[in-house]
Amino acid sequence: MVGLSHLAFRESVKRYLPEDAKVIWPTEMLSSFKLPNQKLNDASFLLKGEYEENMVPQILGNEEEPIRKSIKILKDWGAVGIDINMGCPVKKALKHNYGVSLMGDPGYAAEVTSMAVKASDLPVSVKFRAGIQKDESVLIDFVRGIESAGAKWVTLHPRTSAQKRRGRSDWSQIEFIKQKLSIPVIGNGDVQTKDCFKKMREETGCDQVMIGRALTARPWLLWQIGEELGFKPPKDFQGKEAPSTRQEEGEAFKEHLLFMIPLLFKHYDEVEALKKFRFYLRISHPWLEFGHQLIRLAAKCFSEEDCFSMVENFFSGPQRMSKTTLGAQ
Repeated sequence: MVGLSHLAFRESVKRYLPEDAKVIWPTEMLSSFKLPNQKLNDASFLLKGEYEENMVPQILGNEEEPIRKSIKILKDWGAVGIDINMGCPVKKALKHNYGVSLMGDPGYAAEVTSMAVKASDLPVSVKFRAGIQKDESVLIDFVRGIESAGAKWVTLHPRTSAQKRRGRSDWSQIEFIKQKLSIPVIGNGDVQTKDCFKKMREETGCDQVMIGRALTARPWLLWQIGEELGFKPPKDFQGKEAPSTRQEEGEAFKEHLLFMIPLLFKHYDEVEALKKFRFYLRISHPWLEFGHQLIRLAAKCFSEEDCFSMVENFFSGPQRMSKTTLGAQ
């Protein structure tokens, strides 16, 4: 969710959170090596609304002092927990021996977790992947070490490092670690609809579900799930039902973009707002029929007004949203 889980996006998604529902909110991924040397007032990736709660920033790192300093800064900033990312598969993380590379050494991963646990009284969680290879013996050594080091919960995205975001995630691994651990297990990967959410809970027995990139296209998924669980509608949508048909969701996506655009230009300067807008469409467009056209059109936007006009024009005719990006399901 680098470049995605920023303040403007969080504000936009929160409109769809059912009344009285509670969720954990992430920041963009943070480097524990860079954070202690940055001025928080100038760090756009750490912008936070005064009303925001349940913030659990995600950090990368593998050295005790930078982790300790980063957690102190984040606690003062308002974090209620700290998540250590051991699932980032990018080459830079591998090169510096953090992210998913920590999964290659369960003892070292446990040591990094312990560093964070010792740094403050905030609860520490760990997010990770299926590992460098699908090996259950390695996976169980890894998660038990994390648990023994003091992690309060774990989140598994069951794709290997090599898969990155391709192919299907293997939910059976979530079920596997759930049976082996006493701490809560959060499932992640390929949750794109309320049916996916329900299926993951039923098949894996996980305690909670993390939803990532699908929320960029379907932020009202929180509302849809809330309906399924019996929650009241979000405050901005009292007396209404969540979008359900493909065409209703296409119209909802237009409305969502028109709501988020002013927030982008409110919180960020024009250059950064445009950059975030274009990147957002690049991630979210696969769910929308003919959404690839948005990438080309966004490249021609150079102001807030341009973004508004482009969205209005693109959605002047009916647009439909695909159920998932995974093919038949």
